[in-house]
Amino acid sequence: MSKRKLKEDSFTNGECISKVQRILRERFCHQSQNGKLFGTELQYKQLLELLKRTAINGESNSVLIIGPRGSGKTLLTCHVLKKLMEVKEVRENILQVHLNGLLQTNDKIALKEITRQLNLENVVGDKVFGSFAENLTFLLEALKRGDRAHSCPVLFILDEFDLFVHHKNQTLLYNLFDVSQSAQTPIAVVGLTCRLDILELMEKRVKSRFSHRQIYLMNSFDFKKYLNICKEQLSLPAVFPEKSFIQKWNKNVQSLLEDQKVQDVLQNQFHYSKDLRSLFMLLMLASSSITVSHPYINASDLLEAGKHCRMDSKANIVHGLSVLELCLIIAMKHLNDTYGGEPFNFQMVYNEYQRFVQRKAHTVYSFEKPVVMKAYEHLLHLELIKPVEGPSMCTQREYLLMNLLLDNNQIMDALQVYPNCPTDVKQWATSSVN
Repeated sequence: MSKRKLKEDSFTNGECISKVQRILRERFCHQSQNGKLFGTELQYKQLLELLKRTAINGESNSVLIIGPRGSGKTLLTCHVLKKLMEVKEVRENILQVHLNGLLQTNDKIALKEITRQLNLENVVGDKVFGSFAENLTFLLEALKRGDRAHSCPVLFILDEFDLFVHHKNQTLLYNLFDVSQSAQTPIAVVGLTCRLDILELMEKRVKSRFSHRQIYLMNSFDFKKYLNICKEQLSLPAVFPEKSFIQKWNKNVQSLLEDQKVQDVLQNQFHYSKDLRSLFMLLMLASSSITVSHPYINASDLLEAGKHCRMDSKANIVHGLSVLELCLIIAMKHLNDTYGGEPFNFQMVYNEYQRFVQRKAHTVYSFEKPVVMKAYEHLLHLELIKPVEGPSMCTQREYLLMNLLLDNNQIMDALQVYPNCPTDVKQWATSSVN
């Protein structure tokens, strides 16, 4: 009987862990409309009110949502649209067009996409996909024939708005803003961008037709709010089926966030970037260690996740270099120390390397100059060094000036974990004698 009960308990624990993993993965990897908004309640109300005036009252509007990447511009828009669609009157009448500057790279592609999303492809046959002028004329006629009382409102959501500004003559933006200023088909143009200078990029005729409404998302919360976001994201919802597990899990989360080491990791992340996507990646890595035998996140999981998030990609490249290439990096380091960071060329690096080989001839294998040159070129391909100027036909490659793209700390950290690094090479790196 006891064995049977033990099996049932372990099965229940396994189910709980699976559900926890699924809930957290959904939160961190898929920022859906059901996710929470943090610190953007005022902006949410502003945008909702603006789009309601278009959807219900037939009032045309244009607005820019401006903020750094990861500040929640797209999530905010999704939440507002979801709330808007809960109104039956709106849901049955409104049309939405979603464009992205990364996908619709010119006005012609954008017009075709607008036509497709408005289901207008078959209205006039092949003419819809004729010239750019025909497309534009048809779309404008379709929009301008309406009036506020009888036309369906159209919402234009333009993600990566700053890329549309770079389109030739800004024709699409000009015409959309022009329609939004007229008393014809009610439209709302919502632009999402991370460029603070976006208005300066607009042409004068486009800027004059824009309403100059701007909503800013600047991640202005403090560290205390940041900790609360962590707590909310890690805590399990009340609808979780296993009530006793919820209490244990949420109590563990509370004690975890009170740990000073954990707070240090989160504070480093906070000062590095307030981007919530970076925070979610950190929490995702920490929660991926959850298993039946390790059912709760502890401080060491978060510390390890912090190391992965802040891992230096260039230092990782150094770990895979050959000993010869590592010696060349150290030679460049000594040249930088000696000449105060002035550019160097291959011949200088080779001379430095040769002096080291002559001093340690009994332990370090000496390579021929063409082999050393090949290793030097490999460092160039890996972008650990870069030319001061573009390749010149007049300058021999041995004398082309280069800069090292690694600092001393990166080099020394990489040496500490370099597998089977010769002792003489390590001592050469730490010595101040060339």
